[in-house]
Amino acid sequence: MLKVSGLSVAYGGLQALAGVSLEVAEGEFVAIVGPNGAGKSTLMKAVAGGVSLAAGSIEYRGQDIGGLPSHARARLGIAHVPEGRKVFPSLTVLENLEMGSYRPAARRRRADGLDTVFGLFPVLRERRDQLAGSLSGGEQQMLALGRGLMAQPDLLLLDEPSQGLGPRIVEGIFEAIAAIRKSHRVTILLVEQRVVEALELCDRGYVLETGRVVLGGDRETLLADPRVQHAYLGT
Repeated sequence: MLKVSGLSVAYGGLQALAGVSLEVAEGEFVAIVGPNGAGKSTLMKAVAGGVSLAAGSIEYRGQDIGGLPSHARARLGIAHVPEGRKVFPSLTVLENLEMGSYRPAARRRRADGLDTVFGLFPVLRERRDQLAGSLSGGEQQMLALGRGLMAQPDLLLLDEPSQGLGPRIVEGIFEAIAAIRKSHRVTILLVEQRVVEALELCDRGYVLETGRVVLGGDRETLLADPRVQHAYLGT
């Protein structure tokens, strides 16, 4: 479904990504893990169309999308849930969710989409008329995930969904992501600093450090790798 080849991105002369290559097959859950500043969010922005490429290519279902603007990628079925949630604080919960259903296919299924989101996150149903800016951090993350689902995506990009949240809330967020994958069969690309949680959820993963992929493999292989255990698992 998604093929990234030799991807490089630079900001003001600083190399954020250098020769990154990875693949995500239809229906897979792939995690990108690594330390803060490794380039994980830059990679997600590159796939979603938020940054320009210095080199390399991005293919989605065989189509080169590296030159397409972000809204054109969204129309193809790519939904990006960005780092830091980025909800619209002056709009209600319901209005935020409706903003997610911009694709024609999603607009036609808006009612079904709302039922799905409210089923996953009952608190959003209770808060549907409340301004998004007045929600807690965990509720805003639920809203951001729900807004992404409202797009009826084929590929869901999740950027640091646990950022800034307490352990109990994080557990609920990861349970929701697992439920999304199980019930919707959506393809997921996740970037996350919580290495154990991310790798336990995914089918395959990549370790990104200083803008480069340094490891890749299935969940069991990465969790058993001595470098992962030493650097991220404290063993």
